[in-house]
Amino acid sequence: MTTVVPPRSTGKNRITEQQRVAHEGLVADLRERVPGRPMPGHFYTDPSVFDADLDLIFGRQWFFATTEAEVAEAGDYVTIDVGTRSIIVIRSDDEVVRAFHNVCRHRGARVLTEPAGFVGNLVCSYHSWTYGTDGALRHAPNLPEGEDPACLGLRKVSIRVIAGLVFLCLAAEPPADIDDFAERLTPYLAPHNLAGAKVASQVDIIESGNWKLVMENNRECYHCDGHPELSASFFPTYGLATQDVPASLRAAHDQFLLAEADLAVRCDELGLPKEVQEDLVEPNVAYRFGREALDGAGESFSLSGRVLVTKSLADLGETRLGRLTIHSQPNIWVHVMSDHAVVFTALPLSPDRTLVRTTWLVNADAVEGTHYQLDDLTYVWTETNTQDSVFVARTHAGVTDPAYLPGPYTAAEYQVDNFLSWYVDRMLEGCGESTGQGEGASEATA
Repeated sequence: MTTVVPPRSTGKNRITEQQRVAHEGLVADLRERVPGRPMPGHFYTDPSVFDADLDLIFGRQWFFATTEAEVAEAGDYVTIDVGTRSIIVIRSDDEVVRAFHNVCRHRGARVLTEPAGFVGNLVCSYHSWTYGTDGALRHAPNLPEGEDPACLGLRKVSIRVIAGLVFLCLAAEPPADIDDFAERLTPYLAPHNLAGAKVASQVDIIESGNWKLVMENNRECYHCDGHPELSASFFPTYGLATQDVPASLRAAHDQFLLAEADLAVRCDELGLPKEVQEDLVEPNVAYRFGREALDGAGESFSLSGRVLVTKSLADLGETRLGRLTIHSQPNIWVHVMSDHAVVFTALPLSPDRTLVRTTWLVNADAVEGTHYQLDDLTYVWTETNTQDSVFVARTHAGVTDPAYLPGPYTAAEYQVDNFLSWYVDRMLEGCGESTGQGEGASEATA
């Protein structure tokens, strides 16, 4: 695990009086949100709300950026775009994973213009200012006398690598509870060795909807009848407590409970943590993760439930491990099986456009065509993502309609409600206000 944190600013992430005045209307709207129901339509469509989301959520909270497998060697980099912001994630020559704002310290040009690649140095193509992989300014033609190159390195971004997953925070003082999240998650994720995996495939979809609608869609299986491929291995009662399971799904839930008991035995035998840990509202880095059974053969996301990669992701001596499922606010969900992992991220581009990136990770020694067939590996989630993009687009179109009024969530949608409660609390904190959506809400720290 590596951590690179820029120098702290004096004081906390304070807002100015001008910002406070600008947010007054937003604060009033946030406080009118009714728990148990979606946000009013303008929270998904208004450009000013989108700008506030970028500033107060993606500008202050930890968010998921990429996987360590995508920057496996020194000089490997990816660029991450969030609204108008661009961040470079790079493995430096000393093997540390670092992050920098993708803004030249001369006149602001983008330093790297490709989404991913390899560099020896980072060279701005405008005036050839050259930076090392550690962000230090190495060369600036005709730099005025008296200017100190040591003060002109790329601006650092806080970064935390947790068992192969790379998180970023753009705030001067990142939320400290990333430490608790890392401590809790690492024992679950480390046995799968994602840090040593390789990328088998990566697919980007631009969904025609607000980023919050993308996350809300992901946080429930109330709509999973619309995912026939996923439903072959995914139990349809996800998100439902036993007492909330309808009669039509009772048989499926009974099968799930049997599969869960069987999975618990195997996890105990292997010494793998299984219990679901969940705190989706109160922390800045709010989360849900744990091992849960899969239907069918219980091995992987396939039509039969059988493994899709014959060379295991990690040498655990067992294929029937269901899925280690991970979700963290605001923008990541992950499924890790015995044979591969699927990592998802949602990155806001505009009020009505969201990048959904899906990355399939396999054992670094697995060979396409020998240990796995790429079309088979990606089939279930390619189909599911396509279906979800349609649902998101339809919902975004609906919330723009003047006739839209938020309706009540069902029991199966409690995680959607949790996401919005977390969102409202973090937005209020960012506006310098006390929170109130979650139980035991604390006073704002801004």
